[in-house]
Amino acid sequence: MIVQLQSRKLAWIAVILFLTLLPVPVTRCLAQEARLEDIVVTNTRDDVLLYFSVRNCFTPQMIKAIQNGIPTTFNFFVQLYEEKDYAPDRKLADLRVSHTIRYDSLKKTYVVTLDEKKGKEISVKDFEKAKELMAEIVGLEVTKLSRLQKENRYRVRMMAQLDRIELPFHLHYVLFFLSLWNFETDWYTVEFGY
Repeated sequence: MIVQLQSRKLAWIAVILFLTLLPVPVTRCLAQEARLEDIVVTNTRDDVLLYFSVRNCFTPQMIKAIQNGIPTTFNFFVQLYEEKDYAPDRKLADLRVSHTIRYDSLKKTYVVTLDEKKGKEISVKDFEKAKELMAEIVGLEVTKLSRLQKENRYRVRMMAQLDRIELPFHLHYVLFFLSLWNFETDWYTVEFGY
């Protein structure tokens, strides 16, 4: 009788563990990977500029968190190298810019802060527009054009990452579940000549 009760207990524990762990792989398998698209490297008379956008970076859980007032930050990392044939490549720029979104429930607006625009805050009522602002780098000044030498080859690397979410103290216990909607893209590279 005791053996039978213990085996039932173990069976129930196994079922509970199975049911709690089952959604994790399914969620990860069904989610599309965040990726960079529409990458353009160009220049003005004075600067090298970079444009790109992140796709598949908003999950339903993330959207719900934003709409519940949890500030969310995307970090963008950009590196510029001068390629050398017989020496290590020379790093010309190493940038990190952030986009932060927060929902103002009193005004019913989304406020997006853009580091590359000197911390400019843009308020919009439309969540789709706010997501677009969050996921796009538009005209990022990578370096001064005067730092490039003619007839040389250059390489720009970039990636995007969701910053760690800072929750109010009483919500720290759900941090494990938030890790299910973290994202980090691969590094993307564009080579160009000047």
